[in-house]
Amino acid sequence: MTDWTDSRTFSNALERAETLEKGSCFEDFSEGQTIEHAAGLTLSAHANELWMSQTLNHDPVYWRSDAARAVGYDDSPIHPDYLLASVMGPSVEDLSEKGGYFLGRDDVSIHDPTVAPGTEIRVESMVEAKRESSSRPDYGIVTWETTGFDAETGDSLLSYTRTNMIPRREPMATDGGRESPTDSRATGETDDSGLPSEFVSPDGPYFEDFRDAHERTTNRDAAVAYRHERGRTMDDVMVATLPLVTLNTAKQHHNDDYMADSPSGEIVAYGDVTRSVALGHARSDERTYREIGYGDEQFHDFVTVGDTIYGFTRVLATEDTDDSEAGEVTFEHYAFNQRDEPVYSGTRTALIQKRNQ
Repeated sequence: MTDWTDSRTFSNALERAETLEKGSCFEDFSEGQTIEHAAGLTLSAHANELWMSQTLNHDPVYWRSDAARAVGYDDSPIHPDYLLASVMGPSVEDLSEKGGYFLGRDDVSIHDPTVAPGTEIRVESMVEAKRESSSRPDYGIVTWETTGFDAETGDSLLSYTRTNMIPRREPMATDGGRESPTDSRATGETDDSGLPSEFVSPDGPYFEDFRDAHERTTNRDAAVAYRHERGRTMDDVMVATLPLVTLNTAKQHHNDDYMADSPSGEIVAYGDVTRSVALGHARSDERTYREIGYGDEQFHDFVTVGDTIYGFTRVLATEDTDDSEAGEVTFEHYAFNQRDEPVYSGTRTALIQKRNQ
């Protein structure tokens, strides 16, 4: 039986697996196109104060209700800088995650200066223009108008236009891709690590995509296995703060002095943070409907500040259900670091949304 967490085997698997890329290329946009961004958030008082304190925005209107009432507000509203960041953030995955120069933002308009903590926001963008780049043939230039709405009332809260250089698909496919694997994928032969001779990736994020990919591997020396494009570098907040806010007081997450003589030589990440990063990468490439359960979770190596965590997924099983909205998929997820070493593995079963919804 193949040990997928063996370092050499896993490295071979990574070399052969397709990466499910995130973000959009220049060719994906058309003038007049409207994009509803799936992500959105609830504007919280805590995040608002964290933003203001870390950016030295100490205007008492946004901190104290008496100061707010003195200038005509009922209470302290959300700071406009945090509101702007909260509207722009959800747009990144669909618009600019592929990279490219941020050429500018214009016409930032605060439509409601009294936005209160607890407001849920919805974000929408419209492609205003796209054009060729005379200086960078590998890129095009796209301008969007983005608006944040109160999700409950539909009222517009803030809008702006921004312009980015966006990579073209063809140059990325040739210049940015990995070299084609040799021998095992080209010839269909199984390599000496025991990995399947063929890797299959789903064509999309819906249940039918996972089911069809899994069916294509039936009775063949093949596996549905793919890597996720995003990575997350562990910083002090990830390693020390997140455990403490869950009341996890284990010394190995925040006491460098105690950990100096340990095998890692420094504080290490809480395993559930590493796990959550891996699952977050995976969920970004699927239409998760509901989580069902997890199993066989193992932590294979230390994760410390500065390590970058990536995700790799195998599909173990799919099962249709009587539910018209979702089908069941069982995954095996791996987290691995910048040295391609597995640091976490575990199984997960979830309901994945069907395409007809």
